[in-house]
Amino acid sequence: MIRVVLVDDQPLLRSGFRALLDLEDDIEVVAEAGDGLQGLALVRRHLPDIALIDIQMPVLDGIEATRRIAADPALAGVHVVILTNYGLDEYVFNALRAGAAGFLVKDIVPEDFLHAVRVAARGDALLAPSITRRLIDRYVTQPLHTGAGTGLEELTNREREAVALVAQGLSNDQIAGRMAISPMTAKTHINRAMTKLHARDRAQLVVLAYESGLVTPGRS
Repeated sequence: MIRVVLVDDQPLLRSGFRALLDLEDDIEVVAEAGDGLQGLALVRRHLPDIALIDIQMPVLDGIEATRRIAADPALAGVHVVILTNYGLDEYVFNALRAGAAGFLVKDIVPEDFLHAVRVAARGDALLAPSITRRLIDRYVTQPLHTGAGTGLEELTNREREAVALVAQGLSNDQIAGRMAISPMTAKTHINRAMTKLHARDRAQLVVLAYESGLVTPGRS
């Protein structure tokens, strides 16, 4: 059962998301909140698999709520998915930097919304290849760090290659095809890289890959 906490300051939207989720046999909404601070308290209380959090809210915004969740070892199993009205904007990338597993635009169709919740619950990033490239090209115009001191030096060549392909938005099967290995081996490389880099999920691997200079904006 996928356990979800909903955090959005718009009651109508929150009710709509809850109605969709409550129809699914494998998903349970365990709590909901109208501001970020209350939402954070509920996440700490219920330890959900997914926290669906609006990016702009009173009291505590979605980015700060995400940052606090990501910084709390007791919440390591919580995957934050940011809800936004605005599509690609600076808030989205800041949320990914803060530790979000991905983001959803609020006008998403119901089928895609439910699929996204299940994808996030598996620990996969909600970043399609085209969205990844557009997001990074727009907001990461230059690396913030060099590879040294970021943890990348601890990766094997194959792990570095896998991380670079994750940063392009490729799935495990696609990465396996590029690297001429099995999907299970690709997943192993990615999981080991996440452990070495202390990344919560694939979304953070994307951020680390670009910020470290492993992948350059605009290069696929």
